Amino acid sequence: MFKGQPKGLFALALANTGERFGYYTMLAIFLLFLQAKFGFTAAAAGQFYAIFLAAVYFMPVLGGWLADKIGFGKCVVTGVSVMFLGYLLLAIPTDAFANRGLALALMICALLLIAVGTGLFKGNLQVMTGNLYDDPKYAAKRDSGFSLFYMAINIGAMFAPTAATALTNSHLAKSGLIYKADIPALAHQCINGTLQDPSLLQDLQAAMPGADVTAMSLTDFSHYYVNHLATAYNLGFAVACVSLIFSMAIYFGFRSWFKHTDVNAKQAAAASDQAVELTPKQTKDRIVALCFVFAVVIFFWMAFHQNGLSLTYFARDYTQTTVSGPLRIGFSIWPLFLIAVSVYTLFGIFQSESSRSKVICAAATLALWGGAYWIYSGMAPTLNILPQQFQQFNPFFVVALTPVSMALFGALANKGKEPSAPKKIGLGMFVAALGYLIMLAASKGQPAPSELTAVGGVSPDPVVPTYLISTYLVLTFAELLLSPMGISFVSKVAPPKYKGLMMGCWFAATAIGNYLASVPSSLWAHVPLWVNWVVLMSLCVISGLVMFSFLKKLEAATAE
Repeated sequence: MFKGQPKGLFALALANTGERFGYYTMLAIFLLFLQAKFGFTAAAAGQFYAIFLAAVYFMPVLGGWLADKIGFGKCVVTGVSVMFLGYLLLAIPTDAFANRGLALALMICALLLIAVGTGLFKGNLQVMTGNLYDDPKYAAKRDSGFSLFYMAINIGAMFAPTAATALTNSHLAKSGLIYKADIPALAHQCINGTLQDPSLLQDLQAAMPGADVTAMSLTDFSHYYVNHLATAYNLGFAVACVSLIFSMAIYFGFRSWFKHTDVNAKQAAAASDQAVELTPKQTKDRIVALCFVFAVVIFFWMAFHQNGLSLTYFARDYTQTTVSGPLRIGFSIWPLFLIAVSVYTLFGIFQSESSRSKVICAAATLALWGGAYWIYSGMAPTLNILPQQFQQFNPFFVVALTPVSMALFGALANKGKEPSAPKKIGLGMFVAALGYLIMLAASKGQPAPSELTAVGGVSPDPVVPTYLISTYLVLTFAELLLSPMGISFVSKVAPPKYKGLMMGCWFAATAIGNYLASVPSSLWAHVPLWVNWVVLMSLCVISGLVMFSFLKKLEAATAE
């Protein structure tokens, strides 16, 4: 699967891995940070989260437009610098009560810098990756190359929740505190004087085991707990600064491998008499086709990005907080990582050309499985799990299933039966709908979110973690059909002089979908659980039907 790929792919992919690790570490705890530090409701925190995601994915439109003028490399380097400053500001601890206005202003400024920096970095790095495949020598490897690029992104994302959790738990332990999902809300109620049930005070006291609670008032304790929990999250944000340094070391260290891709259409035309020229009609048809695809995928991202919103709420309020048996292995990142790597060595057994390579791959596979089992056998019989840990399953599934996806589509391509990119996107929409069918089953018999307060803030009969894990698995199948194929499609079909802008528009569609992802969180406290899932299922099915109804026109407009 790696054979025949341009070496610039690996440098650009690793540079992106570092940046995405920091971003997803931040994102894994961002929603929890908003509610813990500022006491935001689910709806308010969801709005903040959605607006930030929308800004992150809309800014590549401006970044792409600028790169078409001044060059992709300049925008990438500038973007990393701006992002670094944003994460640095976000990592600064502030008192949410003594200086609430300052804390909010600093956070908003940091988020704006991260969004602008990401806009300059993300799309343009992917345009440079696409430019690698403009060379006829590598043209047939474009889709598989972007699958590998997307896999590298998710290696960073896979470790992010574990890093965030480890930092949070470590800081709380040093402060003599323990984490419980309902404590931040109780602390804010106590500070605001709205804590109605005196029995809930025991939960606050239990969050500081061994402490002399008579030495401080409950209000003082609540201040102490919220500020220390927020500081723990600040440490998670600081990780992003370190990961950006790693990214830039890779980018500059191996720049000679991809330097030739840092050219816009004007520079390419000046350097070669064979630059691709499209007629005005071809340009228009391609842009119209791309815009249609952008419009459809909005609804996929709306459904997919519930991982940080309604699915996180479901993990916190409706899912068991402990896990035992074989499922424990899914909540330890190192066995997951070893299993993911073993998929590649397993494929290597069948794809290697020499007997020696086959033996090495077989030995490596057995060693990786043995290592995963060894770690699993040493785990406690029962593990406590946190809501953000569920977010590591999606990137794990992406990394583990990428070679399966590549092998499947490679086999279909060899037979001349590989689906077109628009068809894969349509199929992805239907698969995403199946993911929320699982959530519909998980929600059967559960109280509405508005009823949770009356039963202690969490479901009295929480479901097993398998429901959420299965949903993430199905959503990953949909993502592999849609996201890397969509990015590859844009890099291939976009008119040369609009490559940066069109890649930016792909992310703008993601931005709109990310903002619309807040709709279920806005409805969260007002409707039964099943309503959210039915809305998401319906939008995915309708989008898939629309995509297939225009499939022939799309394929004709974007044909070679």
